Amino acid sequence: MMPAQLDVKGTKILAKSLFKELRGNGYSTNQILSLSTELIDLVTQDIKDGHEAAAAESEPIPARAARLFDDRPKDGWRAAL
Repeated sequence: MMPAQLDVKGTKILAKSLFKELRGNGYSTNQILSLSTELIDLVTQDIKDGHEAAAAESEPIPARAARLFDDRPKDGWRAAL
């Protein structure tokens, strides 16, 4: 088998084992579905954070530094009275 096929097969085996273990320990299908949703949310956030970090690293350093140390109000300049 090719490595990609082994990865898919291993993932399916792991998922089936985890499902059987959870059901065997009394988890309902709704609880397992809820756990799955939380896992997907965590993976999605991890991917999003990775993309944001990569974008921040590709921003030129002077622009990044200016943005970090900018103490102006975020909604624009305001005149002092």
